Amino acid sequence: MTLSDTDTEEHGKRVKRWLERLSRSKRALWVLFGASFAETLIVPIPIELILIPFMAANRSRIWITAAVVTVGCLIASLVGYAVGLLLFETLGLRLIEAMGWSEGMDRFRTVFDDYGFWAIVAVGVLPIPFQVALLGAGAAAYPIVWFLLAALIARGTRYFGLGLLVRLFGERTIDLWKKHKGRVLLIAGGAATCVLAAVVVLR
Repeated sequence: MTLSDTDTEEHGKRVKRWLERLSRSKRALWVLFGASFAETLIVPIPIELILIPFMAANRSRIWITAAVVTVGCLIASLVGYAVGLLLFETLGLRLIEAMGWSEGMDRFRTVFDDYGFWAIVAVGVLPIPFQVALLGAGAAAYPIVWFLLAALIARGTRYFGLGLLVRLFGERTIDLWKKHKGRVLLIAGGAATCVLAAVVVLR
């Protein structure tokens, strides 16, 4: 075993111990809420790295966990939208340049001009910076109700879809996510959308 392998294994053990402590904490859902809020706005670390193992270790709380991180994302989305609406030429452009989102913003604007609502939904589900959708929608003064609905569909299907995959595959979901990130997110979103459609039809 090489030194890098040892370091990787030790890091994995530390993360696992932290997740075990988090699982026992009464503040666990608040921590996940904060992590979702931070990831949505600026932190470039996918929340799935802690969300999937937490869901796997707390299967009885999978759906409440998905709901909490979705709410955290929506509140952060409002903040990002407000920055785009009110401060795009100053703070917004500085963030885009500092975080390297310029190319993503250009692509989003092109798609947004043609598809609007569905462009926000697509950016929210796919593994590309969601922040560009928040800032871009705000800068375009896109109707806030439709913006929130698009964000809810995008991230709600993503998180509840991941919850469904964890329910089916348990801890193996994290390995699937690491190896096939884009596909897993698409499957997660698609699975949640199918379940939602079935519920609506069967009611």
